[in-house]
Amino acid sequence: MKKVTPWLHYPLVMTSVFILFALLQSQGVSLIASTYLPIIMAASLITILEIQFPHNIVWRPIFSELKIDLMFMTAVQLALPPLVSFTFIYLLIQPISALDLPFSQIWPHTWPIWAQAMVMILVVDFLRYWLHRAAHTNKYLWRLHAVHHSVQQLYWLNTARFHPLEKILQMMMDSLPFLIMGVNEQVLALYYLAYASNGFLQHANIQFRFGPLNYLIGTAELHRWHHSRRPEESNANYGNNVIVWDLLFGTWFLPKDRNINTLGLLEADYPKTFLGLLSAPFKR
Repeated sequence: MKKVTPWLHYPLVMTSVFILFALLQSQGVSLIASTYLPIIMAASLITILEIQFPHNIVWRPIFSELKIDLMFMTAVQLALPPLVSFTFIYLLIQPISALDLPFSQIWPHTWPIWAQAMVMILVVDFLRYWLHRAAHTNKYLWRLHAVHHSVQQLYWLNTARFHPLEKILQMMMDSLPFLIMGVNEQVLALYYLAYASNGFLQHANIQFRFGPLNYLIGTAELHRWHHSRRPEESNANYGNNVIVWDLLFGTWFLPKDRNINTLGLLEADYPKTFLGLLSAPFKR
């Protein structure tokens, strides 16, 4: 069983998430509840798996790290997106809609919902791939993105640690274009489910085995290398949900002859508090 269970952890969580979403929608539950309840379930399952099947005992977070990541989850991942979406709608989307431009014709609205969701995942990951890659090569974007790489251990709540300005840039890639095209709300919900759940699993401190999925999904086995302290190892595996763009553009990286040594940044004195991390990009 010790050899089998690492292969089951990823499909167990992801399958449970989408089955619960479908069940809730079939019972007439609101789209918001149908989206957030599976995400809460995913976080709960992953927490249990991290306790029972840790990949690295050293990566278990101390209380101070938990507190910081909970603050990022609350402020950046839960409170900020509705505010940014509201701003998008009233300052950009409504004025653009009033111009009656044919943006909505670009999207395949008549396709099945699941097919539209797959297209959205591929398109968003293409856009986010280049934003993520630029964040590792442009010194100004790196100042923002370094906040995410400041963690020295990986566990599922690390996925929340993003600077709010970088989160806004991400939303300009994964939300704004699709709101302008009038993409169905269920498609947006399915994308968000995949993004949140896979993001949790990418950072999860769980024993995983992915095999061929490492050539399709942005897995934890790949993403752990992205958090390596060594730039020659971390400047790779930029994919969020899928890894196909890394394969196409030559940034896929999964060595078989060694393990990751250390995570985090080269700067030993990088801030370790919530307010310090928020202000870090604006300091020399």
